[in-house]
Amino acid sequence: MSNYLAIDLGAESGRVIFGSLQGGKLRMKEVHRFANGAITANGTLRWDIVRIFREIRVGLAKGAKLGPVKSIACDSWGVDYVLLKGDGPMLSLPYTYRDERSFKAFEKAQQKFSQHQLFEGTGIASISINTLYQLLDDVEQRPEMLRFADKFLLIGDYITWLLTGKARAEETLISGSQCWDTRKRDWAWPVLKKLGIPTHLFPKPIAPGVKLGKLRPYLAQETGLAKSEVVTTCAHDTAAAVAAVPATKGDDWAYLSSGTWSLLGVELPQPLVNETVRLAKYTNEVGFGGTSRFLKNLVGLWVLQECRREWMEKGEVSDYGEITKLAMKAPCLRAFIRPDDTRFAKRGDMVAKVQAFCRETKQPIPKTHGEIARCILESLALLYRLEMDAMEKLTDREIKVLHVVGGGCRNALLNQATADATGRTVIAGPVEATAAGNILVQAIAMKEVKDLDAVRGIVRKSFEVVTYKPKGGVLWAQALAKFNGLKKS
Repeated sequence: MSNYLAIDLGAESGRVIFGSLQGGKLRMKEVHRFANGAITANGTLRWDIVRIFREIRVGLAKGAKLGPVKSIACDSWGVDYVLLKGDGPMLSLPYTYRDERSFKAFEKAQQKFSQHQLFEGTGIASISINTLYQLLDDVEQRPEMLRFADKFLLIGDYITWLLTGKARAEETLISGSQCWDTRKRDWAWPVLKKLGIPTHLFPKPIAPGVKLGKLRPYLAQETGLAKSEVVTTCAHDTAAAVAAVPATKGDDWAYLSSGTWSLLGVELPQPLVNETVRLAKYTNEVGFGGTSRFLKNLVGLWVLQECRREWMEKGEVSDYGEITKLAMKAPCLRAFIRPDDTRFAKRGDMVAKVQAFCRETKQPIPKTHGEIARCILESLALLYRLEMDAMEKLTDREIKVLHVVGGGCRNALLNQATADATGRTVIAGPVEATAAGNILVQAIAMKEVKDLDAVRGIVRKSFEVVTYKPKGGVLWAQALAKFNGLKKS
């Protein structure tokens, strides 16, 4: 039996997972979980990365007590970064992608580059949260910090650097930054230079599944993991989740990594970069084993998460299970929002935003917790339908099955609504796809697992999934027509 530790950092929580691989099956145990989320500092939204790393160290020490650990790796959300100088821990707390600066810099970038040029140079859809626009804000608002810094690392790579002292840029993570040329598999140097972003900041790229070395001596002693290797996994949490999709060979399936964001896409042998793709706002990110993740970033359960946060602050409903039960009792297909409306991307007043959208579009206004939650979940399902139809046209593929992984795959109401809205079979699970992908890519680095097909075979043997078949076609067809007619800002 071989044991591994996965550090899995999400926007709502972070975890350390202990994984054991034996007899072609993976068993996982959560050894430490901690709350995450933006903090406010001088009117800006930041990540408390010092506290995050302190919690990681606690988790690693707990994991070491469960048995000898072959290797350790970290995955995280994308786009946010830390600026460094020498071996100092950081120059400032990292901004979150939801800070207002991202939206302002996005507008300025359009004046220097056409959307066509940006897409040709990166293969990445232009979204205001992307790393590129955060760095552009640094150029204009904190130029002295960029000049002083000698490297920048995205969050997952930063944690790996704290663990090892090795500064590397893992390809699946940086490919979504819009600082990377997905076709050349290198930094997008012409784009970076045009925007005045110092090129000395960008570290050496590295593929997932590579050994980096041991923990720093003080960490090895503190955690009891002196013999463990630190390796690169798919450091982008979506890439790790896609690696663990329990699909069989073929091209008739799509994936949905369902969480704060909805990452909906297909796996391609190479990037798909053309004007039609750009106009549809699809993106090309690096997957494991030379694959390309062709996907669209959609606002996902974030809208419901923000409503839940408001309800919690008022001492009302807080548990997602209870919220879903209330939603199941609420009337179906009554009112919808466009989750991709820009108002829903920003933090705050989410309940009022949902109600305002319904009011503006002359629909019944959801009032109860259940009505609001049902409105959000059914709207997500209809959005998935539009995007899956678009993906079929862009890729010239027929998509028959949607694999849903991540925390959202536990929501039976959303899964059935997705099957009904899309007219396709939905296979939900595993919930822990990101951690499973993280661990099994480590196992490839340690020569215990052969390749991506072997990874997916292990996932199929190790985890139960739930299948949802589409039903209620006429009602959902009417709902789709109504949804299509809703205007968004």
